[in-house]
Amino acid sequence: MPATVILHDDLAGLTAGQSRRPRPLVLEVTRRTSAKDFLEALGIPHTEIHRLTINGVEKDFAAIIATDDHIEVFGVPVPVDLTVPTLLRPETLQVLRFAADANVGRLAGLLRLAGLDTFYDKDLPDEDLARLASREERVLLTRDLALLKRKKVIFGRLVRAADPYRQLREVVTLYGLTDRLQPFSRCLHCNTLLVPVTKKEILGRLEPLTRKYYDDFKLCPNCRRIYWAGSHQERILKNLEKLRS
Repeated sequence: MPATVILHDDLAGLTAGQSRRPRPLVLEVTRRTSAKDFLEALGIPHTEIHRLTINGVEKDFAAIIATDDHIEVFGVPVPVDLTVPTLLRPETLQVLRFAADANVGRLAGLLRLAGLDTFYDKDLPDEDLARLASREERVLLTRDLALLKRKKVIFGRLVRAADPYRQLREVVTLYGLTDRLQPFSRCLHCNTLLVPVTKKEILGRLEPLTRKYYDDFKLCPNCRRIYWAGSHQERILKNLEKLRS
């Protein structure tokens, strides 16, 4: 007899042709395969799975799927605590940092704007991005299913939302980051933490109107870009404040 799979939470919506409501999938087991490979063949990256049971017993991704197995798969809880090991993911993250794929480039900019450590290079190949995320222990954010299925990727999120601000809310909510936002503390270009700089030190680099109307500045010690509280800052702060509501 075939195996039965029940996808809980929002996992059913990730599989082709399936509704978002959990309902049994009846699937033939034609070869020896691990739970990870079996579930990813359905379209569900391992990063999106928080817990799975086979015949009522909690298992890890290496478990072999057999005919007649009853498999239940559970999505990541909100918020999720990555400092706590699980059977599927015994590795932990003590410091939460991100790496963003090119298809969520605007999200990367918003994360940096909110003060969250985010690596982003739109030209970096997928293989190199997966390797970097693993090496630097970063959560890989993408809308690319195939990228998250790579074995090197340990922590990741298939970003559901399409709008950048909704994506930001999704990430902040999922990882419980509401109280860790530090707007305008990172360079939007290179992700480096900004440092205060006196107006006198950078006076020669300022445009006349900026020199006239602004007195408080920050400098990126890496790429030397200058930042100040322009008219756009209030609007951005209002948008970020909505994340707390």
